[in-house]
Amino acid sequence: MALMTLPGQNPNQPRLALFNLGFRPFFLGAAVYAVVSIFIWLGLYGLGWSAPTSTINPIAWHAHEMIFGYSLAVIAGFLLTAVKNWTKIQTIYGFKLGLLFCCWLIPRIAILFDQGLLIAAVMDILFILLLASCVLVPIIKVKQWKQLGIMAKLLLMGLANILFYLGAFDIVESGIRWGNYTGLYLIIGLILTMGRRVIPFFIERGVGYPVTLKNYLWLDISSLVIFLLFFISTVFTHYKIIAAWLAALLFVIHLIRIAGWYTRGIWHKPLLWSLYLAYAFIIIGFLLFALSGYHYVSVFLAIHSMAFGGIGLVTLSMMSRVSLGHTGRNVQQPPKLIGLACILLTIGGVIRVFLPILDMSHYVNWIVISQLCWIIAFVFFLIIYTPILIKPRVDHQFG
Repeated sequence: MALMTLPGQNPNQPRLALFNLGFRPFFLGAAVYAVVSIFIWLGLYGLGWSAPTSTINPIAWHAHEMIFGYSLAVIAGFLLTAVKNWTKIQTIYGFKLGLLFCCWLIPRIAILFDQGLLIAAVMDILFILLLASCVLVPIIKVKQWKQLGIMAKLLLMGLANILFYLGAFDIVESGIRWGNYTGLYLIIGLILTMGRRVIPFFIERGVGYPVTLKNYLWLDISSLVIFLLFFISTVFTHYKIIAAWLAALLFVIHLIRIAGWYTRGIWHKPLLWSLYLAYAFIIIGFLLFALSGYHYVSVFLAIHSMAFGGIGLVTLSMMSRVSLGHTGRNVQQPPKLIGLACILLTIGGVIRVFLPILDMSHYVNWIVISQLCWIIAFVFFLIIYTPILIKPRVDHQFG
């Protein structure tokens, strides 16, 4: 295969490939931060550490950093890589990619300190704006207007982050809550949108036998409309019963959808069943949210079903798959340790969501154990993928 040579690159010599394409620094940074941030949260929640900042309470910090720190880094890496595939236009690399990564990294440190909150706010917003411009320019050049829906979600993430910081500076009373929950549901919406595209596609081509999975147009339309109503009613109104019934409808709609995607062959492929279970965790989150409207369960169990089980599993699986495929490796044969990482994260999700329903007397213990499962799972990812993300592609192409 012909080598792609870019300015300042010598394809015949070994080189650091960390800033060759967006998924490399952002997936590595996201995985490191997944370990570091949850370790800090473990200390704050389970070990009684003192919070380094008095401006933002630890729960709000944890939620913000999982959404706008960890999750947004994964989204950045995915979009910068996917847009290159969609448009056939090279996205930023090298020094420019390093600067964009620094715009993400600096707020993760600065937000831990009272004196750094303004720096965190400025750099966080700058990061989203720069990321949006980096992915929008190639899309506009080739006029792929169908991708603008995903880009709109990214810009709305920026508005959500602004709301959070306005709340942190006591400018908007409910800003922290509005910002964090808006960011969470935008990510869930993005996963549901992208999941509709890629999960059945990956399953049909990955199980090793002919299968045609079912999708229905009425499910696509109704899920989008009802999710929008659910998001608005949950975040910006106090109509909990309406939100609960909308969540129940979403549970039924997506249960029908995921049933149409099932085939037994997924259980032989960790990067297939992990995506399937991630989607299932989100669906269960809708059910738990519906039940929380009538005070049968805590709404935080619903949120963590979507966040820990849903976002956690889908991002771990997608990072694993993309990192293999875009470094010239076989996505159908992932390292065995990544399967164990997915199992650990699934166990952690079950412990975090379901065991408190069965026994609330050990609630703190369940949280701590689930946090340890999360940390170990991402340590396994780092052991496997750090050299993959740093070293050049095995087929010697640039990327």
